[in-house]
Amino acid sequence: MVIALAGRRIDSPDTTESRFPAQQAILVQERIRKLLKHNDATDLVCSAACGADLLALEIAGKLGIRRHIVLPFARDIFRRTSVSDRPGNWGERYDCVLDEVERDGELVLLGLSEDDPAAFATANITILERAIKLARKDGQPLLGVVVWDGRSRGHDDLTEQFLNDALDRHLDIVQVSTLD
Repeated sequence: MVIALAGRRIDSPDTTESRFPAQQAILVQERIRKLLKHNDATDLVCSAACGADLLALEIAGKLGIRRHIVLPFARDIFRRTSVSDRPGNWGERYDCVLDEVERDGELVLLGLSEDDPAAFATANITILERAIKLARKDGQPLLGVVVWDGRSRGHDDLTEQFLNDALDRHLDIVQVSTLD
């Protein structure tokens, strides 16, 4: 099965409404591991932000699942804007995973500007379209996975947009909670 995944980043230290507390990372990674194994995942297509993406990519690597990463812009810009801006060793983990995936030829850099307000939404669409093509090519079923707290942050919630875009494409969806 091909998995297209998106989800929450780890909460920033100054967050007022907890959506993915850092102390939940191990539990969420275990939930993702069970989901990948239960669905006999062969491929994972996602981005590489701190939180849901990197946790899924790390566990997929341990399980021998092919990993495909889509980034809206260059590695260093994405690292600064979506990875190392949270506490913890996310930057090191990101570098390790990206090096492995790039070696395998499965890193897609869209080359968008970090000032482009649609950059992350475009990356989400690309994740879905790449997963759909991969599933068709390999004759595999496809599953959309949304790792989040189940609550919209409003009109600019990219995780909710990913969910809606996946539903628009008639994907089966599984939601993984970032909370207890």
